[in-house]
Amino acid sequence: MCRILAFLYGTVSYLIFFTTFLYAIGFVSNLVVPKSIDSGSVGSFGQALIINLLLLSIFAIQHSVMARPAFKRWWTQFVPPAIERSTYVLLSSLALILLYWQWQPMDTVIWSVENTAGFYALWTLFCIGWVIVLVSTFLISHFDLFGLRQVYLYMKSQEYTHIVFRAPFLYQFVRHPIMLGFIIAFWATPNMTSGHLVFAIVTTIYILVALQFEEHDLTNHYGATYKEYQKQVSMIFPFPKKK
Repeated sequence: MCRILAFLYGTVSYLIFFTTFLYAIGFVSNLVVPKSIDSGSVGSFGQALIINLLLLSIFAIQHSVMARPAFKRWWTQFVPPAIERSTYVLLSSLALILLYWQWQPMDTVIWSVENTAGFYALWTLFCIGWVIVLVSTFLISHFDLFGLRQVYLYMKSQEYTHIVFRAPFLYQFVRHPIMLGFIIAFWATPNMTSGHLVFAIVTTIYILVALQFEEHDLTNHYGATYKEYQKQVSMIFPFPKKK
């Protein structure tokens, strides 16, 4: 029964994550969703900026701290290892839901592309960014990344094994295509407001800083294999590596 409950918990956590992921697309693009990055009543610029930075900080701190191996070793003293990843995914999703709910619009227009070709080019780039994100998760192990593989193996009484290192397709051009996809999606918009700009700048800075910790963890985990990969492939932008 405990194994079944763990699987159900992991499944619900995944569904909540996937809903927040889809909502993020509408949130950033101001399409379909009831509350987007530029919707709602506009108040004080200073107050909106402080609240938005606080919301982004809550997500960044939770997302980074809980991802560190040292925290996982401590955390799994209280949370069963099989649901550790699902719990991380669930809490990350809740942090995003809080951000969507409380985000304060800042409507000063930074740029607005009226040219038809430029308008559709930016929307195409926006869509490409999200496709890169989703495809990149499946190129490694989508269901392991979001905790479903762990709870499934636990339900089947099978021992969990870490995913072996490999670099398929997009990972041959950049080491972190998921993060590249996010950066593209957050910046590619024909209508950039100050609120959207704050979101894009802060998330980009966070990604670049967080990847330094991620690189350290990956090097510790995969050793010489990952160090060789670092020499061959750029971290996030597909620039040729110096020989």
